[in-house]
Amino acid sequence: MYRRQFLSATAMAFGGLSLSGCMTPSSTRTNFTGYGPLLPDPNGLLDLPEGFSYRLLSSLDDAMSDWGKVPDHADGMGCLPLPGGEIALVRNHELVPGQGAGANLSVGYDKAAGQMVLPGGTTTIVLDVATLEKKREFRSFAGTIRNCSGGVTPWGSWLTCEEFVSTPEQIAPDKLGAEHGWTFEIPANATGQVNPAPLKAMGRFNHEAACVDPRTGLVYQTEDRDDSVLYRFEPEVPGDLAQGGQLQAMRIVGLPDTRNWDIATMEVGKRYKVEWFPLDNVEAPEDDLRKRAAAKGGSLIARGEGIHMGTDELFVCSTSGGARKLGQIFKLIPGRGKKPDEIELFFESEDPAQLNFGDNLTVAPNGHLIVCEDQYTPVVNNRLILITPSGESHVLGHLHMQTELAGGCFSPDGKWFFVNAYSPTRTVAITGPWAV
Repeated sequence: MYRRQFLSATAMAFGGLSLSGCMTPSSTRTNFTGYGPLLPDPNGLLDLPEGFSYRLLSSLDDAMSDWGKVPDHADGMGCLPLPGGEIALVRNHELVPGQGAGANLSVGYDKAAGQMVLPGGTTTIVLDVATLEKKREFRSFAGTIRNCSGGVTPWGSWLTCEEFVSTPEQIAPDKLGAEHGWTFEIPANATGQVNPAPLKAMGRFNHEAACVDPRTGLVYQTEDRDDSVLYRFEPEVPGDLAQGGQLQAMRIVGLPDTRNWDIATMEVGKRYKVEWFPLDNVEAPEDDLRKRAAAKGGSLIARGEGIHMGTDELFVCSTSGGARKLGQIFKLIPGRGKKPDEIELFFESEDPAQLNFGDNLTVAPNGHLIVCEDQYTPVVNNRLILITPSGESHVLGHLHMQTELAGGCFSPDGKWFFVNAYSPTRTVAITGPWAV
């Protein structure tokens, strides 16, 4: 239904996009000063400001409705509306061969040694939109490796991306049956496990996240590498990615490197013109797609991770970018055929207190960014960091578990913010007096 609407009436799909979490309006509030200090959580899981609370929805090894158990390593996640007053949380599990899948899987993209379905993939949690009552929870995809993040689509699906690039020969000929490093599409209205083909035209690389511009159907993709580039996929048929298309890379005019590591080449708040150029051999058996893109002028990004659509711009998180290597956030403004695309360095962390290794991010209904931290220290204190449209950072939450936060996304009505603790898996729903 969602795809037909998108193909036949793009404006209709765009108009309903706020319900799918693909698009959020920009904030008009300019005097926001944060939600106040965090209060200790009596359960020792997640500290939040006064007036905020959370519900624990799902935990590692919980029994699911398909007789399996909730797998570990919960990562990227999207929230999409379903008919009948329900919403679906489609959740990645960044698992590798040898780790537990939560069930004996019989169907999936690939098998180890030709027998055991690989554990990576997705689970889906279906909730009542009014009460958050869990209606069902089940495996929705399997057979992949390190499903890190992804993105929702305007036509009602989740793009799950493999952050792992290998061929059967590179691992061992007797262990894997297929190449990895792909994007797969999981419908939100799936009622059980699906087994889609990889979207190979979207490229084979160390995928992180994806984001669809609802006005054009273009898909933007990040890569978690120190020398990554930003990709854009132009589909042959908007809304039907399986029909193929052209993969492109971003070139910032006059700026081959955005990382600001040795020399500050990109200024915060300054707009730069963007060009896109086509890539060939996108299935990249040598895992060299980013290197070939850079050789043609593609602008380097330090570990591109979270990416999410606002109203007329999209935000990209660079985990280790910046002079302090603490993280950057870029704002890309697509021209949509009317003018050249532009990009600016929206935020660069100068202190761990501001942002310390941002990973997944989302745009809240009021236009604020919420960034999940994934710190790289022996003892981590990962937080939810809120960044206002004016570039001010505030702490929204503090996780007490020694693991990363991931998969932040909002419910269609903007009341609930869902987020994962990576390991052991915890999925929570946060609500409170969100600023408007």
